[in-house]
Amino acid sequence: MGFLEVLKTSAAGLSAQRFRMKLIASNLANVNTTRTAEGGPYRRKDPVLAAVPVEEDFGQMLKGRLGDDDLTEVKVIAVYQDERPPILKYDPGHPDADSRGYVAMPNINVIEEMVNMISATRSYEANVTAVKATKDMALDALDIGR
Repeated sequence: MGFLEVLKTSAAGLSAQRFRMKLIASNLANVNTTRTAEGGPYRRKDPVLAAVPVEEDFGQMLKGRLGDDDLTEVKVIAVYQDERPPILKYDPGHPDADSRGYVAMPNINVIEEMVNMISATRSYEANVTAVKATKDMALDALDIGR
């Protein structure tokens, strides 16, 4: 595996974790949103990540070089919308309260979101470290040639 394939794999990981962080931020920002365009309270969202084979670029196809079938990279293949029922909170003065005085609140656990954020941050940092190590190896290889 060459340097560019390693960088491409790490870049895919960085992109997936950045998307994951955007969804986590959206979940946290909407923890009290009781009304959405679809109707009802905000529903928590999670990315569905999958390992997919590394796509070959056009130059490799022209040369007839086939990539290593074992190489995979992470991609966001879907966004899962949580189907858990909303939390009912008694607040008869709220504009979205039903006839009994209950408001349907998003079923978002802030602690769970924070744990997911820490996990995404660590994964992002690991990919940044891999990019830096690859760059350092490439620079060391160039220094050998001097």
